[in-house]
Amino acid sequence: MFPRMRPTASLLALTLAFTGCTVVGYPGGVTGPAPVRSDAEGDGAARSYEVFGVRYTTLASSEDYREIGIASWYGEKFHGRRTASGEIFDMHERTAAHRTLPLPTCAEVRRLDDDRTVVVRVNDRGPFDPEGERIIDLSFAAAAAIGLIEPGTTAVEVRALEPDRSC
Repeated sequence: MFPRMRPTASLLALTLAFTGCTVVGYPGGVTGPAPVRSDAEGDGAARSYEVFGVRYTTLASSEDYREIGIASWYGEKFHGRRTASGEIFDMHERTAAHRTLPLPTCAEVRRLDDDRTVVVRVNDRGPFDPEGERIIDLSFAAAAAIGLIEPGTTAVEVRALEPDRSC
């Protein structure tokens, strides 16, 4: 496969070929949005799905939804892939992934340390970090709008906007 390379260079090339990359913006060892398997429940208005052995149930409505927690962002690794809503993820659009908000939902994300805000369309599921500390994953564009690219994560408040509002 690598006939003229030294053994060390061959080993390095093989190691790089078989190891994954961490999503830019994520803390080390955290994966991005995962494929979601969903099952209709009851009247179909609420859905549940399972990721990494944990079952999540989406909210029947986003009305009065407000939560404080940690935001992170995802981008290039998922650019062009299908989201849970069926849309193609475009890291240059102001979108987000959330575990339980109905798809789509318009939401305002506000940094707690400096009050910068961005309005996003929630069109994907996630984040699915092992500790469950992160509450929302922002697209690259949404993260850039509130200065989240460099730190990778920050404390935010997520507030759902009126159901009829376009974003």
